[in-house]
Amino acid sequence: MKVEENGTAKLFFLSSAFWFVLGTLEGIADATDMVVPDLFGGISWLVFSRIRPMHTTTMIFGFVGSALLGASIYIIAAVLRTPLWSERLGKVSLWIWNISIAVGLIALDLGYSQGREYAEWIWPADIGILLAFALIFYNCFQTAVKRNEKIMYVSSWYILAGLVFTWIIYFFGNAVWNPEKGAIYGLPDGILAWFYGHGIVGLFLTPLAVAVAYYIVPRVARSPLYSHKLSLVGFWSILIIYTHIGSHHILQTPIPTYLKVIAISGSIAMIIPVMTVLVNLWLTMRGRLGLFHQDIGGKFVMAGLVWYIITCIQGPIQALPVVQRMTHLNNWVIAHSHLGVFGFSGTIALGGLYYILPRITGRPLYSTRLADVQYWLLLLGMAGFFGVLTAGGLVQGNSWLNGETVYRTLPMIHVYFVLRASIGVLFVGAAFIGLYNIIRSIVGEPATESQEFETEQAIGLTQ
Repeated sequence: MKVEENGTAKLFFLSSAFWFVLGTLEGIADATDMVVPDLFGGISWLVFSRIRPMHTTTMIFGFVGSALLGASIYIIAAVLRTPLWSERLGKVSLWIWNISIAVGLIALDLGYSQGREYAEWIWPADIGILLAFALIFYNCFQTAVKRNEKIMYVSSWYILAGLVFTWIIYFFGNAVWNPEKGAIYGLPDGILAWFYGHGIVGLFLTPLAVAVAYYIVPRVARSPLYSHKLSLVGFWSILIIYTHIGSHHILQTPIPTYLKVIAISGSIAMIIPVMTVLVNLWLTMRGRLGLFHQDIGGKFVMAGLVWYIITCIQGPIQALPVVQRMTHLNNWVIAHSHLGVFGFSGTIALGGLYYILPRITGRPLYSTRLADVQYWLLLLGMAGFFGVLTAGGLVQGNSWLNGETVYRTLPMIHVYFVLRASIGVLFVGAAFIGLYNIIRSIVGEPATESQEFETEQAIGLTQ
């Protein structure tokens, strides 16, 4: 039986489109519940406490994670100039991944949770996710071992390291050795939980998103990467710094002072890997921005990099204790997390999907216009969402700083919740448009005219 080349990546993209729809529907249910708490009449499987963790994990692992894994599997084979070591193993890992996500979400909706941020899934789902990561890494590693390209382009560095570090932080962050509770005890559990909670964004989504950007930007710009050495500085610095800054989420707790100092100083030091990546990519695309507006995948990636700048300027600033007095434990942080997961990683993930999918199918997207509509819906939605939640968070922070109680603060921010739910409709629409466009692109009729796509060698990516 013939194995379909790039079939694994294509199915990961299709999975991402499906999870995107589900994740946005969960999100709009959450937002509506915050506006009208009695709307669902106390139906157990629609209560906020169950839908909210379903939304966050669906978006992180289902939508963004699936798209980035699909892009990574394609990219590592492309830059190493060799087919994926095993498409069959790739599809096994795909199904383990999707089944594990489904098991985790169904369990959450039934009320079974480990009760820890981004680590709510029950033990069987955790085991499945870890197994999927291990199989994907093994497949990519074997591809690297048998590569035809001598030089390891930086995207492959980020992909392989991201998979290894994610496995480690997922194992420890979910306390997999404790199946019954998925946690340890006391304050150390809070420290461990935020080592994981921050790390799943910084060591899973961020490295894979950066790998996608490093692959697509030079190709769309039709120019070699500005500096391979600079890219490796960014690679090593993010691995060294990012692993220990999660404790800046719990500065108000009695954790050891040295952990607070490390977390704050590390957060500020994150400017090194972030600016290294951004400067390298912006210099690569310098004078060629018009090409990115002509390429739908490039357009998504460029927007994601802009969100990355904003995310990583805001992050170090809000890690400062004097700033946290106003911004922490309110909607400001929700705005920031959406900016990082959705604005940065999610937008780049979609850019990778739309850039790579035609190269897998051998024909153009079903509709570039629909993809462009999705782009503007997400861009306007993310800008509105970020603005509304940031403003609402400042109202909350100022009220609490002045001694107001929660019940007096809620009426002040109700209008922001209404705006949040209204803007969420844009995300739902964008998700459905993307699902339709991707399905039609995969199962549509072959193009009547052959379409040629440039190769790595043509633009000197690995030189």
